[in-house]
Amino acid sequence: MSDKYTAYELQSFDYKSIAKTERTIPKPQGHQVLIRVKAVSLNFRELLVARGHYSKAIKTPLVPCSDGAGEIVAVGENTKKFKVGDRVMPNFMPDWHGGPPTLDGARTALGAFVDGMLQQYVVMDEASLVYIPEHLSYQEAATLPCAAVTAWNALFEKGDLQPGQTVLVQGTGGVSIFALQFAKMAGATVIATSSSDDKLARLKDMGADHLINYKTTEKWDAEVLKVTNGQGVDLVIEVGGSGTLEKSTNAVKFGGIICVIGVLSGAGGGVSPINLIMRSIDMKGIFVGSRTMFEAMNRAITNHKMRPVIDKTFEADQIIAALQHLESGAHFGKIVVNL
Repeated sequence: MSDKYTAYELQSFDYKSIAKTERTIPKPQGHQVLIRVKAVSLNFRELLVARGHYSKAIKTPLVPCSDGAGEIVAVGENTKKFKVGDRVMPNFMPDWHGGPPTLDGARTALGAFVDGMLQQYVVMDEASLVYIPEHLSYQEAATLPCAAVTAWNALFEKGDLQPGQTVLVQGTGGVSIFALQFAKMAGATVIATSSSDDKLARLKDMGADHLINYKTTEKWDAEVLKVTNGQGVDLVIEVGGSGTLEKSTNAVKFGGIICVIGVLSGAGGGVSPINLIMRSIDMKGIFVGSRTMFEAMNRAITNHKMRPVIDKTFEADQIIAALQHLESGAHFGKIVVNL
């Protein structure tokens, strides 16, 4: 058996610079395990990293992708929780095990400040790992660490969602679709927006209660108020950024919560504080979540036999085409890459 494996490195701040490289298979020590990565999934974050827009602290070459799933093939001498053959996923921030977020934990985020999952083998500390729900494939599991945990944190940790409340989700990317699935599991009413009637039809099939095409209904915030009898929603899963945030403040109820997650429509601009103050809006930034949140989410996924929505699967050598598909915005759900 060869002691070499394939990794994919971002050579410069252009995703077309990603190239196949060869590395030596590492040996786990202490509480570490060696994982044979089976699949990874893509997030909009991958494009930000590849363009050099994510953080000035990022250096190349870098192995991209925060999300992956695989099988443990070797363990360190002090490993206690996991064994060879276990199916696992690393947490987005390996050092954020529980409690409030910390700067030190954030600096361990995979695929940005340290090498990510777009490689055939990774060594991780066992404290950073969670089990894959038994009913999920490696490809389905690979979609969970960033988008799903982010949606879970926004809804239940920061958003304190209760049965019967109303949630607004934006678009059909990974976070928004997971938020729809989790919100319906929790007994909430969901209002969904998209620029595509075809995508809205699919969201309806998944349980969305009210649908708004934001291209044909430019004042979609007014439409949200209309379908909520002038009250607004309890919680907004805000993934648009500067292009949607002002309307989200109009669409949320007095005393409601906006969980700010993404910058799909841009990071510039601003929101008047008057609306936030006069309507007592609680705006919260969401940066994925801890391993403890991940484990709680997986229990819910297992209990409900929930399955992630995968838009399309690529092979590792097609990583540039996969990122181009992500960049196009044509996807519905998650994009997966097999390793």
